[in-house]
Amino acid sequence: MLLPAVTPDRARRIAGATSSARVLVIGDAMLDRFIVGRVTRISPEAPVPVVAHDHDTVKIGGAANVAHNVVALGGQATLVAVTGMDEGAATLTRACREAGIAPCLVGDAGRPTTTKVRIVTDRNQQVARIDYEADTEIADDIERRVLGEIGTHAPRATAIVISDYLKGCITRKVVQAAVASAGPGVPVLVDPKIPHIEYYAGTTLVTPNHHEAETAANMRVRSQEDARDAARQFRSRAQCANVLMTRGDQGMWLLSSDSEGHLPSAAREVADVTGAGDTVVATMAVMLAAGATMGEAARLANEAAGISVAKFGPATVSLAELLKVVESSATI
Repeated sequence: MLLPAVTPDRARRIAGATSSARVLVIGDAMLDRFIVGRVTRISPEAPVPVVAHDHDTVKIGGAANVAHNVVALGGQATLVAVTGMDEGAATLTRACREAGIAPCLVGDAGRPTTTKVRIVTDRNQQVARIDYEADTEIADDIERRVLGEIGTHAPRATAIVISDYLKGCITRKVVQAAVASAGPGVPVLVDPKIPHIEYYAGTTLVTPNHHEAETAANMRVRSQEDARDAARQFRSRAQCANVLMTRGDQGMWLLSSDSEGHLPSAAREVADVTGAGDTVVATMAVMLAAGATMGEAARLANEAAGISVAKFGPATVSLAELLKVVESSATI
């Protein structure tokens, strides 16, 4: 069962309202640092490639990438996250501001700013990755400060996103505060991690990927019927209102009160799936805040994901890019 299509005219009308979307993003922000070089030989010291350094790049990832996608889609983004008290925190703050994101970052001297360092070739082949992180949940004063930021910013939001990467920012109290602080009709969306599935009770939409849905439902998903059943079991476990399951090259499955069905993959070229989930949840939040139905938002998020995976690293999808894809087809 396919979800109803969205016409270019309807997509343009929704897009015209995205500037009014005020999205509060809460979660695990991080830096993605890329050390790029050429590989021409294998090390004589060990069977590993020698990378001749060419340049470094830094991108904002995790919850910060969600916020970046919100801005790229024409919305306004405020980011509440926890960092270390280090150079990474300064870099993240500066990069957020340059991206048009309002950063409300809580510094914790007991942890580093989450940073993923990837060594890649000039052909975008990853050689190795080093992670700097602490994944213990925040507590005491740090949690109270995060709750205070939510209490300050949630009442003005027209959508709230919880971006959970299991790096410590998302606790049961944080999710409860987001749900309780959301105004009437304001959706609370979650990009989840299964160990926290019981935290998400009362949220509007959760967006598990294929593997997460299989784990939560304790079943293998091989068909659209399996996807439907897994989504229903996931919704029951998470006690959320709606589920959008992302299934890679198998597309998506939406379970909502007004729409249920399959979306075929919109990807035309796959370069890197890093951050595709960030793009999906950001698009859903912006489009719902702009007046789209759940089914319409899912259609647009599916197209945005198809654009995102054609790019390398944590990527954003602009409103212009999304509308161009919509315009190229009579419907999506």
